[in-house]
Amino acid sequence: MKNSIKLKLFPKFTKGYKEGYPLILKERFEKWPKDLQEGDLVELIDTNGQFIARGYHGKQNKGDGWLFTWDKQQQLDEHFLTTVITEAIEKRQFLFADDSTTAFRIFNGEGDGFGGFTADFYDGYLVIQWYSLGVYSFQKMILEIFLSFPEVKGIYEKRRFQEDTKDDFVAGQKATFPLIIKENGINYATYLDDGWMTGIFLDQRDVRRRISEDYAVSKNVLNTFSYTGAFSVAALFGGASKTTSVDVAGRSLSKTKEQLEVNGLDPNSQDIIVEDVFHYFKYALRKKLTFDLVVVDPPSFARTKKVTFRAAKDYPAMLREIIDITAPNGTIIASTNYAGFGMKAFKKLIAEAFQTSNRTYKIVETHSLPADFTVNKNFPEGNYLKVLFLTLDK
Repeated sequence: MKNSIKLKLFPKFTKGYKEGYPLILKERFEKWPKDLQEGDLVELIDTNGQFIARGYHGKQNKGDGWLFTWDKQQQLDEHFLTTVITEAIEKRQFLFADDSTTAFRIFNGEGDGFGGFTADFYDGYLVIQWYSLGVYSFQKMILEIFLSFPEVKGIYEKRRFQEDTKDDFVAGQKATFPLIIKENGINYATYLDDGWMTGIFLDQRDVRRRISEDYAVSKNVLNTFSYTGAFSVAALFGGASKTTSVDVAGRSLSKTKEQLEVNGLDPNSQDIIVEDVFHYFKYALRKKLTFDLVVVDPPSFARTKKVTFRAAKDYPAMLREIIDITAPNGTIIASTNYAGFGMKAFKKLIAEAFQTSNRTYKIVETHSLPADFTVNKNFPEGNYLKVLFLTLDK
């Protein structure tokens, strides 16, 4: 194993790193070596030259690498990676034992002790997301470790650090698509080799469960930014009287139909609309349409021909439009995966949306990432998902 390159911290950042903050940010160091290569090991030291932690350099959108140990003797080798991966898989045994759910996250980067990549399990097949060229330098070792587990049949990967969207089958045996996975007893069609996304966002598992358990019965449901219609399927399993799924992407029509069909549901009995969601809000208001349950889970940033949406500033304005088409005593499930603010700030955005409305609301449920999306307590921004169930007055 190559030697670590020493990086001296500015004094004001020493305490945070000593306490376990895992993200390397180059502006926090006195000098950042120009010849530092992706995958190079680095050793953080204080102004007295004392060891703090060891990590690797891997530039991604969050920062410049990740720390993996605060033990001076610990090296980045096969034994270390085998240990953290094995411990992560052991934590998910409750999910492996649950026949009603066959897709979940089995390794969540820094939450499981090694930042820069995640691994999701789809009924025997893994999808590994690599977020930097630096972490990808350890790819061969990591793949071999995952393949040593009998639960893993084959591996696909998404190289997020590249401009292209080429997604590769890389190891083991290939899956047959659509790969039908189960979540809380519901079928979902997934594709592990078709762009960045697979057909379902696994981090919303608990939210879909709550919709089907307690919020959908006899309800007229609007699913906005619907993607492949997973929330709509969950609502129908929960007894919804009707679902309307709206997404601007053309492929959402065929994808949503497929999700309904793999559950024996008739797509022709539901509304699946390919349209800019913001345009649909205006259409619904003009036609005086109202919905008992509205699910809104927009991307952090979206741009269509006429609309640019940024969650950080535009969420309240969007929510005001949703309030106007929510039926009396209706429910809004407001969600965001924007990591730039926490739950407290998100609740403030919700309150801001209601300031100009004559309606009031109550937060009846709060959700963040499910248990398999392990969060590092010293890196709370890793807990990016924020979901609020809002019940409105008459």
